[in-house]
Amino acid sequence: MWTIIKFDKRELKSLTKGFKEKLGDDFTIYNPKFFFKKYTNNKLTYKEFNLLGGYLFCFHKNFKNQEVINNLKFTRGLKYFLTGYIQSQEEIKKFIKKCKDSESKEGYLTQNFFELCINSKYQFTSGPFTEMIFKIIDLQKNKINILLGDIKTTIKKNKFLFYPI
Repeated sequence: MWTIIKFDKRELKSLTKGFKEKLGDDFTIYNPKFFFKKYTNNKLTYKEFNLLGGYLFCFHKNFKNQEVINNLKFTRGLKYFLTGYIQSQEEIKKFIKKCKDSESKEGYLTQNFFELCINSKYQFTSGPFTEMIFKIIDLQKNKINILLGDIKTTIKKNKFLFYPI
């Protein structure tokens, strides 16, 4: 059963170690991430960004048992378990499947994760147009026609990262 955990970002290794001590090796942690390149002061920097911020998914067959959850509550690095995860199993599974389907070979989410809409505004998070806002004019299989200010241009779907505004 999947659960959603609020964790301390600096204590992820301690959290994993504590779970191993209490649950053994039969648990899974999933934390979807983006990886992007950003130009700052004419330097190329690489950034890793957690999609869920300070939350992650954890799977263990015994999470339905409240005693197991109570046993883990004081693990170092764990802030709390999000309530309502038992009723939301189908939604959690669908979201994790969507994330895993949009991952690259390196395990990072790609631009395919976002559903693109024509006439919607987006902002670049990577490439030479970082932090610039554009509007999608037309969608093709691997290319997107955009309006960047007064300039119409075409970009490849998977070359740049951007998010909806």
